[in-house]
Amino acid sequence: MAGYLTTHILDTARGCPAVGMAIELYRLEGETRTLLATKITNEDGRTDGAILPREEFSPGIYELVFYAGAYLDEAEGMQKEPRFLDTIPIRFGMSEESHYHVPLLLSPYGYSTYRGS
Repeated sequence: MAGYLTTHILDTARGCPAVGMAIELYRLEGETRTLLATKITNEDGRTDGAILPREEFSPGIYELVFYAGAYLDEAEGMQKEPRFLDTIPIRFGMSEESHYHVPLLLSPYGYSTYRGS
């Protein structure tokens, strides 16, 4: 089975999925950072389909960039300058042909992530 990558974003402050958040996926090779995908979360806080599908998977170093600032501005109904959280980069390695799930638990002043299932 080839590997693939998914995510799920939950707004822990409001207790709901983070709808409409932009996400980018990059592959890193040395100093080179290549954009592979740009997605927007759906009503469930997930992307429609894998961020990195099976047919495009290869082991390596990757970075997900979550555009939390714009989402939080919309969710809270106001923009604060400067934002406490804006873009959230998460850099990780995928070394095996497996399902990688990298969720984001988000609030206006903190976040956490882990390798999910």
